[in-house]
Amino acid sequence: MSDTVRNTLADIPKGWPFEEARKVALRLAASGKHTALFETGYGPSGLPHIGTFGEVARTTWVRNAFSEITGLPSRLLAFSDDMDGLRKVPDNIPNRDLLTPHLGKPLTRIPDPFGTHDSFGAHNNARLRAFLDSFGFEYEFASSSEYYKAGRFDAALLRVLQCYDAIMAATLPTLRAERQATYSPILPIHPQTGIVMQVPMQHVDPAAGTVAWQDPASGERFETSVKAGACKLQWKADWAMRWFALSVDYEMSGKDLADSVKLSGRICRILGGQPPQGMTYELFLDQHGQKISKSKGNGLSVEDWLTYAPNESLAQFMFNQPQRAKRLYFDVIPRAVDEYVANTATLLQDTGLQDAGLQDGGAETAMPVAAAQGSDRRTNPAWHIHAARPPDHAGSPISFGMLLNLASVVNADSPDILWGFIRRYVPGASPETQPFLDRLVGHAIAYYRDFVRPAKRYRDPDPMEKAALEDLATTLATLPDAAAETIQNTVFAVGKRHPFADLRSWFGCLYQVLLGQSEGPRFGGFVALYGVPETIALIHAALARRADAA
Repeated sequence: MSDTVRNTLADIPKGWPFEEARKVALRLAASGKHTALFETGYGPSGLPHIGTFGEVARTTWVRNAFSEITGLPSRLLAFSDDMDGLRKVPDNIPNRDLLTPHLGKPLTRIPDPFGTHDSFGAHNNARLRAFLDSFGFEYEFASSSEYYKAGRFDAALLRVLQCYDAIMAATLPTLRAERQATYSPILPIHPQTGIVMQVPMQHVDPAAGTVAWQDPASGERFETSVKAGACKLQWKADWAMRWFALSVDYEMSGKDLADSVKLSGRICRILGGQPPQGMTYELFLDQHGQKISKSKGNGLSVEDWLTYAPNESLAQFMFNQPQRAKRLYFDVIPRAVDEYVANTATLLQDTGLQDAGLQDGGAETAMPVAAAQGSDRRTNPAWHIHAARPPDHAGSPISFGMLLNLASVVNADSPDILWGFIRRYVPGASPETQPFLDRLVGHAIAYYRDFVRPAKRYRDPDPMEKAALEDLATTLATLPDAAAETIQNTVFAVGKRHPFADLRSWFGCLYQVLLGQSEGPRFGGFVALYGVPETIALIHAALARRADAA
């Protein structure tokens, strides 16, 4: 490796995508390759899920970082293991009885219960591609069935036969005793039933490229070629063979596959290849800290997230600390949205693309802009999310949290209600000039309707708090056209005039008494958005509510 390459890679932006990209760059420099191959895997027995999005998004960010620091070309292969045998009929499909007679057959050789494609595997592959396309990912799709059938793995499969004993020696100690008795890395496709057979091999012939095995049901002996899709491999051996055959440079995987990565890496070396670089990412937890499980149904789907927030916010959530376990449930959505909004504002400022509409609306007054991330904008998550090119009209002058609180106060059930306040707060703003904000408005209404409104719990102020609220209403009346920061300072000053234990208690009073929740927005920005007269009326209504109750 040249000193120039070492020096270039020693001075790269901070952040995990660049650290991962550095590993790929060093790998290519050592191998002499000039194009990097990134891979993600997908099991098409079910529909794409939020983990699928996370793995492809994270791999894409590493790939883009690789291109940024090296200038070299790369490819991303989205590989579908659609030659796997169907182990059980999924619960969430129509015509389940249609699949029962085909258990054990490759997914691409059984009927499509949806009736739209040639096979169940083809149907789910189409869903995967539509899923990835909807997020704008750049990738090449690969079908295991097609690769096997076209002979693209034939040379690697012959190498597996040559290394059969060494692969068995590496694998058997990792299996239970009963599985050791029947294990083989080679899975022949039964020539009569079409089932993927998991049986021991009686004979392996590397020269002929065949394996001999016995049908345990009939006792009949078969000799099967490993070429042209007549056999496939057990998945750990298959993973290793694919790395070897395609010379994969990078593939990440979840913590639950850590042991599998080690074994597949060992098998890849036995074959004569070098396992790819990769990262082990942590798994998601539910709100109770339990591992998310599709069978338990305690997860959050992509469709769920996109009902209440834009896809950019899901990307922001996936970007943050991938090697740390994170709770994935509905309460994390608003924070993820506002992290993305703040990072986008910073990126636009750093690149000189700040929209005048954002400045007029006062993004700083709506929420604090993310702290400066150094002089290099490439350390900003929004840079990665948008592949260094934020779209036109990106960002929002109003935080998602602020929109949720506005929706809460006015009990919004349509975008027009919120836009009436937004236009006053951001002169010239409209759904046409602020398309991302318009998306946030729709999401805020949905989130308020399903999560905020059912959880609202107002409390009455005590006598000291009542005096402070009356003082705030009187003081705000002297500030009819004040800026958000002036209003915020005024709210601070009023709180200090009364014997609260601390200002946190004062703001807690405002949120609990006026908004019916334990936390809330930067209050000065909220008053500026909602309106001073309207806020005064809100205070009077809260005090009257207590009087009526008395």
